[in-house]
Amino acid sequence: MELFVSALGRDTWPGRLPEPNAEGTDGPLASLPGVLARLRRLKAEARLSEPVTVWLRDGRYPLAEPLVITPADTCPVTFAAYPNEHPVLCGSRRITGWREDTLNGQPAWVVDLPEVADGKLFFRSLFVNGQRRVRTRFPKQGFFRIEAAPGTPANAELFAGNDHFVAATGDLDYWHNLGDVTVVLLHYWIEEHLPISAYDPTSRMVSFPIRTTFSLRDDFTDRWARYYVENVLEATTEPGEWYLDRYSGQLWYLPEPGQTPENTTVDVPVTTQLLRFEGSPDTGHLVEWFRFEGLTFEHTDWDQPWDEPDVRHGGLNANSYQGAFKAPGAISLEGCAHISFEDCTIRHTGGYALDIADGCRGIRVVGCELTDLGAGGVKISGADWREPHARRTGQCRITDNRIVGAGRVFHSACGILCRHAAANVLSHNEIADLYYTGISVGWEWGYHENVARDNRIEKNHIHDLGQGLLSDMGGIYTLGVQPGTVLRGNLIHDVRRHNYGGWAIYPDEGSSHLVIENNICYGTDSQVFHQHYGRENTVRNNIFAFGAEAVVAHSRATPDAMALTFERNLFLADGTPMMTAGYDVAAQGRNHCAELNLYWDLAGEPRFVAKGGQLDLAGWQALGVDRHSVVADPRLADPRGGDFTPAPESPLWALGFEPIDLSDVGPRPKEARD
Repeated sequence: MELFVSALGRDTWPGRLPEPNAEGTDGPLASLPGVLARLRRLKAEARLSEPVTVWLRDGRYPLAEPLVITPADTCPVTFAAYPNEHPVLCGSRRITGWREDTLNGQPAWVVDLPEVADGKLFFRSLFVNGQRRVRTRFPKQGFFRIEAAPGTPANAELFAGNDHFVAATGDLDYWHNLGDVTVVLLHYWIEEHLPISAYDPTSRMVSFPIRTTFSLRDDFTDRWARYYVENVLEATTEPGEWYLDRYSGQLWYLPEPGQTPENTTVDVPVTTQLLRFEGSPDTGHLVEWFRFEGLTFEHTDWDQPWDEPDVRHGGLNANSYQGAFKAPGAISLEGCAHISFEDCTIRHTGGYALDIADGCRGIRVVGCELTDLGAGGVKISGADWREPHARRTGQCRITDNRIVGAGRVFHSACGILCRHAAANVLSHNEIADLYYTGISVGWEWGYHENVARDNRIEKNHIHDLGQGLLSDMGGIYTLGVQPGTVLRGNLIHDVRRHNYGGWAIYPDEGSSHLVIENNICYGTDSQVFHQHYGRENTVRNNIFAFGAEAVVAHSRATPDAMALTFERNLFLADGTPMMTAGYDVAAQGRNHCAELNLYWDLAGEPRFVAKGGQLDLAGWQALGVDRHSVVADPRLADPRGGDFTPAPESPLWALGFEPIDLSDVGPRPKEARD
């Protein structure tokens, strides 16, 4: 069966024609809610005996609220773009009726929105000619720094949050609509969004209605955190900036050169989600067999998840303590099976593009373009090991996608965040232009039971992360015991941290039983590979090159267990040490095995940091590792230019090194996907 949807359609028509008939009495449907209503009637009348394809014609299909799909709607349905057309599902309304004025001495447009003044609408995002325009940021460049935080001792533990701090002289003021001004605090590996509840100009004390997630330190040093503020009317002075006055209902926009109300489109989101699949994993009533192909989803807003206090870590707060995991998805799934998004575009979101939550399996996100995201690309997580098996999530395929330009609101979001989930394939994606980790897998700190296992992270191109904004990140980051998980054939480069911790591959607390092989990683601000602590990880046949502090770090001892095995790897430096222990602990006693590796420093003799100073290879071997490893020129094509291809006469081959073929890394053409 085929149904058609068109901007020229009507939801009272049967929808069996691609365009209205000459009489105007029959034709396509007009909306996705109309399609669902039609399918429900057909099911109720027992007239659905075959799969359905719903063809969407060119045009924009606005959604004022999420389209909710339930188990009652289950039937094999494909929603697809009509051939050679580009339909858009959007959660926005277009703003017109501008009049010219001035704001803070600058040319401005203003429009009255009565529903804002009436409290029926408020938005934090705005898109002009298809581009995000962030709320007014102050300072325009750089950051403020907290001057003091009464009640926060210098040795405060990580989760010792606070609900006030003292601003430096001249940084804050008693601005217009102060309750709508947000402090965005950047510290450790997260950002926190904090609405101001009070400000005392005399003491310069700023207060919040909630506590911060982390201590107000910048990191584990004694520096106070950086921050900036958003949504300040008095700071709205530059072209492209905008301000929404909640109480007057006026929206202000400062046009850029050449823009006029006639040649400029302004869209504001009216919903935080577009699609919501609501199955019931506890009862086994799932939403199944929906497919979306070639569609564009755009324009969702963001909000603070105030209703999710972090009880486990003792903080009454709403901000995420890692990976912006509380940020919702523009498309969310719970209790679903066999749902597919292929060759779709999801852009201009307030949170994650997709949130695959409890009780999901067999979800496919393939060949999609996920860009200009408020948080990250795809979030996958079900029940943890303490919770019901029916709510566990896994067997998803996130492959061949471009996830580029993320973290625009929630800076600590990941390209792919896979928390409590197993047997997923995360492969052939390009992940770039983020402020935190590219792919994060696992969500148990230490050696606890862990749902995350048997995940395959393969052939991803991950680059240009961090950008100096946050600390403690990896191109690929793992947590906890994960037997069967493999990191293979990935290309990772250009990871730039703020204070510390810009790594390409980062097995963090308790990461165990991983196989890490055939990866090429280079150009990081810290080390290229860093294992915090873990057990029995195998790291083989990789090329790790050009860490700004060292090539490899193993930072914490693992008593009574073999932490990791390095074998047949190329470690390439340019004047920095090969291996270091980190945390001011000597390298010996790290309980790792190293053998048949090749070390080379373009700037001189390879060095190894160990107790008592720096060692050459012979001194390093005397510690009982790398007995058959060598120092030799690997004869690479152009390592400083990013080409690490070994020549036929390279000494790597004698060590058993195998060629690394990255010709198909990143997204593949449709015909080449598996």
